[in-house]
Amino acid sequence: MPLRFEQRGAVAVLTMDRLEVHNAIDPEVHRDLVNAWERVRDDDGIRVAVLTGAGERAFSAGVDLRRMEELYAAVPPNRRREVWNRRPGIGGLTRNFDVGKPVIAAIRGYCFGGGLELALACDLRIATPDATFALPELAWAIIPGQGGTQRLPRAIPPNLALEMILTGEPMPAARAFEIGLVNRIVPADRLLEEAIALAEKIASRSPAAVRAAREAVLRGLELPLGEGLRMEQDLADPLRGSEENRAAVQEFARKRSKR
Repeated sequence: MPLRFEQRGAVAVLTMDRLEVHNAIDPEVHRDLVNAWERVRDDDGIRVAVLTGAGERAFSAGVDLRRMEELYAAVPPNRRREVWNRRPGIGGLTRNFDVGKPVIAAIRGYCFGGGLELALACDLRIATPDATFALPELAWAIIPGQGGTQRLPRAIPPNLALEMILTGEPMPAARAFEIGLVNRIVPADRLLEEAIALAEKIASRSPAAVRAAREAVLRGLELPLGEGLRMEQDLADPLRGSEENRAAVQEFARKRSKR
């Protein structure tokens, strides 16, 4: 199967598995990812997801250019804008789809093109020392059209994002960590273990609070500060005095009394 889905408690692990082409995203992987994200979104037993690539050489080398023309050819040019503005982007998360829960990208090896755009659509990114990142689309006379030109300048300084996009040059993991493209670098043999441990820590928090905090951050990036602060309060108020909030405060007080 081009995509493997495994549930470990409250954590879903999605693994792109096309080793022979460095986990390139073809129509089948795209379809399976959309279905998997819908499952993650709709299953209350899943609180966090981890996305990774099979093998040691690649998270994903990007879109399988030999196959993705099938998707574009299926839609007449005069309807593409209408259709693409409704359908999920490549890999599901890149456009018109929000899973509503934290997603962690666990990256080893190549993270290029559409693979990087998919990783950018995740909330957190963990990488190994051998990971490399690039958006090489301009070499093919196209642009990163699955969120690369929009998400990368929001993740790192815009001038560095523009350099990556215009040159297509690969960036090593150490530099990616230095500029904030990835959250942390971990040993290759512990990549999935570390990603799942982080996911489990997040999953141990109140689901309502996690959803609200994530929404506040992501929506706030698009708003002026004043509007963002008002939106933050709209999300915070329903949590205060909730059953989960009261239970957490009582547990905190109980632990302090035992000190």
